[in-house]
Amino acid sequence: MHCNSFSRQHRFSLHVAMTALTLLLLGLLAGCAATSSAVTSKLPDWRSWTVERKIAQMLLLGFPGETITPESPISVAIREHGVGGVVLFDNNADLGVTERNISNPAQLKRLITDLKASAETPIFIAVDEEGGIISRLKERYGFPSTVSASYLGEKNDLNLTRSSSDRLVDTLVEYGFNLNLAPVVDLSINPANPVIALKQRSFSADPALVSAHAAEVIASHHRKNIVTCLKHFPGHGSSRDDSHVGFVDVTDSWSEKELLPYKNLIGQGVVDSVMTAHTFNTHLDPDYPATLSRNTIDGILRTRLGFDGVVISDDLYMAAIVQHYSYETAVEKAINAGVDLLILANDKLYSPDIAPRTIDLVVKMVESGKISRERIDQACGRIMKLKARYLFE
Repeated sequence: MHCNSFSRQHRFSLHVAMTALTLLLLGLLAGCAATSSAVTSKLPDWRSWTVERKIAQMLLLGFPGETITPESPISVAIREHGVGGVVLFDNNADLGVTERNISNPAQLKRLITDLKASAETPIFIAVDEEGGIISRLKERYGFPSTVSASYLGEKNDLNLTRSSSDRLVDTLVEYGFNLNLAPVVDLSINPANPVIALKQRSFSADPALVSAHAAEVIASHHRKNIVTCLKHFPGHGSSRDDSHVGFVDVTDSWSEKELLPYKNLIGQGVVDSVMTAHTFNTHLDPDYPATLSRNTIDGILRTRLGFDGVVISDDLYMAAIVQHYSYETAVEKAINAGVDLLILANDKLYSPDIAPRTIDLVVKMVESGKISRERIDQACGRIMKLKARYLFE
C-alpha cells in the first residue's frame, strides 16, 4: 500500500514536471517565433526593389569632408541611390589619407546626424574603433581614451575587457555609430607582423583566449544594439606584410588554428558579420586572395563553419587588390565569392561618382550573366535582415 501510494505520488510529480517543462519549451519557442516575426515585420519590401537599389545596399562608402550638404556626392548616394552605409575615418598621414571625417566630438555628432537624415532606409554608420592604436575617435580629438586588444589579452581579465568595451561602446552610441568593424580575432602568431602584432590589434596567439575576449567585446556592443564584425578572415596574424601597401602571401605561415576563433564564436551564435582579408594562400585558393576567393568564403566560412550572416570585404581600394586586379574584376570576384557588403574607402583617389558607377557596373554584370540575380538577392537579404535586427526602430 505504501509502495503504491509512493508510485502514484512519483507519477504525479513526474507529470507536473513534464507539464512545466513542456510549457517552458512552448514559451521559448513562442518567444523565438515572436522575435523572428518582429524582425521580419520591420523589413521593408526589399524584394520588390529594383536591382539597382538592391546593389546599392551592398555598398559601404568612404568620402572626404567633415560636413555634408544635400548636394554632397555622399548625400546624393544615400538619398537618391540608397547605398547601404558609410564608413568614417580620421586622417592618416602614414597612408596618405587626408580630408576625412573626424576632428572633434561636436563636428562628428553633426555629421552623423546629417548622414542619417539623408536616408530613407536606415544606413550603417561604420567605424574601425578597435581601441588603442587603431582608434578613429582619438583622445587628441577630444574623445575618451581606449586600450588595445593586446593590452587586454596580456591582462587576461574578462571583467577588464568587459568594462573597457562598455566604455568604448558608450562613445559609439553617443555619436550615433551602429556598426563597429571590430573585434579583431587574428591570432598574434608573428610578433613582427606590421599590421597586426606591432599595432597591438590581437588579443593573443591563443585561439581560446582570443575567442573569450572577443565574445566579451561583442556582448558589450550587443547590449547597446551595435553591430560587430570579426576580422580578418581567414586570418592575418601570421603575415609578414601589410595588405594596405601591397601583396600579402601567407601560404607558408598560415595554419588551421587561425579559424578557431571564428568557429568558436559562430558556434555561440553571436557573430553579426565577418570581414575578409586580402591575404593570398595557395593552400586555400591557388588563384585569388581571400576577399575574391569562393573557395575561402563560400567553401570555408559558409559551408564548413556554417556562417550565413553578412560578409564584408576589407577595403577594395587597398594596394593588395588595386595593384593586381582591375576594379571591375575585384567587384565581380568579391560578389561571386560570397561578399555581401563592399567597403570602398574611396580615399587616396577620391571618386565622387563611385556609387552610381559601381551600381551601373554590377547591373551590367547581372544583365550579362556574370553575376546572378539570386546572388544579389541573397546579399541584399542578409544585409536587410541584419539591419532589421539592430537598426530599425
